[in-house]
Amino acid sequence: MGSLTLKTQFGQAKILERALDEASFSVAKRGAGGRRGGERKKAVSKSSKAGLQFPVGRIARLMKKGRYAQRLGTGSPIYMAAVLEYLAAEVLELAGNAARDNKKNRINPRHLLLAIRNDEELGKLLQGVTIASGGVLPNISPVLLPRKTAASEKSSGSAAKSPKKA
Repeated sequence: MGSLTLKTQFGQAKILERALDEASFSVAKRGAGGRRGGERKKAVSKSSKAGLQFPVGRIARLMKKGRYAQRLGTGSPIYMAAVLEYLAAEVLELAGNAARDNKKNRINPRHLLLAIRNDEELGKLLQGVTIASGGVLPNISPVLLPRKTAASEKSSGSAAKSPKKA
């Protein structure tokens, strides 16, 4: 009789041991939110999911904090980040071209102003914006330019032609 109880106790111990192993296995192998799956996956930002450089999460936070609306759709900050990224790329490209035209390697506020004011759509969008140290667009009123008279046109026209040799 003693051997029978020993076997049942040994069997119960094995069952308890196996149950504890399974319990620890299930606790250790739970992922985020209680799902099974082992180790937690590496976090992927919303910006990288959308293929953007601008921070979607930060823009979402600022849009919520600013209380522009009671509720905010999930696509709104992504769209806003995409629009801001496009505008920044457009302005930087035009400013880089202006810097290259002035034989400079670095973009300064003057190049930004020239880029924005010379572009029709950006000029209209940023019409009321003042750029510090940007200066003004070069513009000479036609009234101030010297007038061309008929006599000066004839003299400049004949001087331009080379005399024929006889």
